[in-house]
Amino acid sequence: MPRKILIAETTREERIQIVQSALGEWGDECDGMSSSSGGYDKMYQPYIDGELELRECNRRAASESYVSYNRDRPASGCWMGY
Repeated sequence: MPRKILIAETTREERIQIVQSALGEWGDECDGMSSSSGGYDKMYQPYIDGELELRECNRRAASESYVSYNRDRPASGCWMGY
């Protein structure tokens, strides 16, 4: 059975847990994108607040250049290429 992630199917607390559990898998490997820097928090806050679906936050982030890949940088283990 698919995990419920849509705003209509979740509470705010569940959305916080969804974001934290997904991002927690990456640890501190992404320089400049930690929750304390506002990177992830800012990126996913509209989802947590029930304003945008998760897929819309990801789409917006990609179009606003949150996601980038630099082949000249050494591999950091970060899925975002930082």
